[in-house]
This record gives sequence, structure tokens and C-alpha cells, in this order.
Amino acid sequence: MERYRERDLEILTAIGEGRPLTQRALAQRLGVALGLTNLYVKRLAKKGFIKITEFPRKPHARKRLRYILTPKGLLEKSRLTYDYMSHSLGIYRRTRETLREALSHLPGDGAKRVVLYGVGEAAELAYVTLKELGLEPIAVFDREEGGVFLGLPVRPIADAAGADLDAVVIATFDRPEPDIAELTRLGLAREKLLTLRRPLPVGGEAGRR
Repeated sequence: MERYRERDLEILTAIGEGRPLTQRALAQRLGVALGLTNLYVKRLAKKGFIKITEFPRKPHARKRLRYILTPKGLLEKSRLTYDYMSHSLGIYRRTRETLREALSHLPGDGAKRVVLYGVGEAAELAYVTLKELGLEPIAVFDREEGGVFLGLPVRPIADAAGADLDAVVIATFDRPEPDIAELTRLGLAREKLLTLRRPLPVGGEAGRR
């Protein structure tokens, strides 16, 4: 799903919640600049998905804007939600298939010392797949340490460099090549790095997913 469609869905969802909403609050929610949020809102209003009305906060006070989801906007929100769910399920299925292929040999090889690199939804999916295969990650690493994920403390990836590990699952839905390069520079063996997406062949673009 294209990023601009995800933005549209986020904005329509926020407005559809019916709570008072300022552009500044919307910008913070989206994680983008205020000026860019203004452009997004105006584009959706131009398409007829939202209605912008002005109302005074009190006499002689500066006017404020109210955003209202139109019937057309409600239909668009429903359509985008369906597209987003279909897209997410597709990612889930492809990722699970790729990961199961990569991990399926580990139990038979007696591999036990498997760790996750990364936190978030991708790592949660990797964890579920590991559990299905009878494996339990012994540690969680990330670029920066801090916090707890899946009941394990999140440690800096540098700690994994000298550890006795059977496999490192690179838990990201993004292209894995930058992480592979980073981990191999730290001294981790390439054959122990498992990814949720199939890496591109060296020197080529074939096989992009």
C-alpha cells in the first residue's frame, strides 16, 4: 500500500473519531511537519472527503477549524481500511512463508541459540513463527539497548558479535541488505543471518519481493 494512501487513512481515521482535533495535534499524530499536514488536509477537503468549517472559540477570539468526515470520506476510509488490511495480510503471509523456509532446518540441526535483531511487529511475527517450530529466542538485540521486549531485555547489537549463536533473525519488513551489511561488519557470520524477506542476489535486482 502506497505511503500516501496510508497517510490518507490515518487522517480520515483521526477525523472520524469525532474528537476535537487541531492541525498541530494531527501533525504530531502523523509524525510530519505542520505545513505538510496542512497540505494533506487541504487535498482531502478538495476531494470532498472532509469538510472544514470555522467556528469562534469565544467572542472576539481567533477562529478555529473543525474537521468533519463527509459521507464520501466515510466510504473512502472504509475502502482504504480494506486495502490496508489486504496489504498487511499479504505481507504477513509472505513473511511467514519466507521465515519458515529459513528456520525450518534449525530444529533438525539441533540449533537452540536463536536471537532476534529488532523489535516491533516484525519481531512479534518472527517470535510466533519460532514458537511454531519449537524454538524460543534466547535474546533480543537492537541498535540501541533499553526496555524489554517479549520478556527479554533489549541489548545493543554489538553484544552479539562475540556470542555463541546458531542464528540471528533480522526482524524487519524493510529490505534486509543494510542490516546484513551492518551485522557482517560486526563479525557475525553471514550464514547465520536469517531474514523475513529474501535478500536480493549480489550484483542483481532479480528476486525482489
